[in-house]
Amino acid sequence: MTTINANGITLGIESFGDDGAPLVLLAGGTTLLSWPDALCERLAAGGRRVVRYDLRDSGESTTTDPESPSYTLRDLAADAAALAAVLGGGPAHLAGIGVGGMVAQVAALDHPGAFSALTLVGTRPVAPGPPDDDLPDHDRATMRRLFTRPMPDWTDREAVARFAAAGAWILGDDPVAARELAARVWDRTPGTAPALHTANQLGMVFSRLDCAPRWRERLPGIEVPALVVHGHRDPFFPVGNGEALAREIPGARLLVLPTAATAVDEVAGAMLTLG
Repeated sequence: MTTINANGITLGIESFGDDGAPLVLLAGGTTLLSWPDALCERLAAGGRRVVRYDLRDSGESTTTDPESPSYTLRDLAADAAALAAVLGGGPAHLAGIGVGGMVAQVAALDHPGAFSALTLVGTRPVAPGPPDDDLPDHDRATMRRLFTRPMPDWTDREAVARFAAAGAWILGDDPVAARELAARVWDRTPGTAPALHTANQLGMVFSRLDCAPRWRERLPGIEVPALVVHGHRDPFFPVGNGEALAREIPGARLLVLPTAATAVDEVAGAMLTLG
């Protein structure tokens, strides 16, 4: 892992594959570890250069004040375009997961020349907060269980790992993998302040971020090949959100995963067909 300067800030990145291969740029949601090692390795084995990176206020990227961010969603989108330019080799295939998927949508709209393809995983076409009336919201019972839990002691690595594992169990994800990931994220967090760990572990900075103006109505203007990946039983962003994205982005392919068991090969294979 290393850092690179782009758009006037520092971004933490990790690269896989041949530097001369077509670039796949993975916008973390929020840290670069949101993208599984196995997926990055599978894409690299398919003849791509893969770069995953930390969004601002996470991992090794520029840290300001995650409780009162001075940047906007569009600044994060500009970061992605600037990083693609610095890395070179022509337009990049941009992929975003969760909130990183929102960044990716705006980046493709605001900086179309920077990107050759778009993959959106487990995200939706509107900003954090209440969705449009036609979009399914978070599953209320699941969210109540998830967000009424007491916060861990953020200075305690083991407590944070246990907290993440319990959250994964509530969401129907693998608690063992979540525990391991949380520990790795904790190790990369620059300090033990609670605000830094909530930004890295939970991405809570996005609830305070300026995400205006809306971009959903602009989605038909995306002209690059697009892949929308969504879990059939996703309680955080129910699958209707992915279906809406696939309808509104011209020619987009929708890949709905019944389980996460075969996600790496399916997602990587579909991404490699886009370029």
